[in-house]
Amino acid sequence: MYRHTVNLLERHMLQCPSKALLHVDCPGCGLQRSLIALLRGNLGQSWHIYPPGIFMVALLILLCLHLLFGFRHGAKVLIYFFAGTSFIVVINYIYKIITHQL
Repeated sequence: MYRHTVNLLERHMLQCPSKALLHVDCPGCGLQRSLIALLRGNLGQSWHIYPPGIFMVALLILLCLHLLFGFRHGAKVLIYFFAGTSFIVVINYIYKIITHQL
């Protein structure tokens, strides 16, 4: 059942509007493929496709745990983790622009 769900997600990936209309990658391009690789257990492949994807999943898990258990400093940790993840997205996007322009 699990493998069928991952295959279903892979067959029905959304197309990036930025890439389709402007032919330019957006800061999130690669996230879906990265998450599918992560769901298949390919951590290295997931990192290679889109490094911030792993941090986004960790952020989502941390958010769910905080909502379930109400950690004392959970909100502050979430804010810092979100800021760090956002920074990684920006750095990854700048790196992608620089390496694809050369």
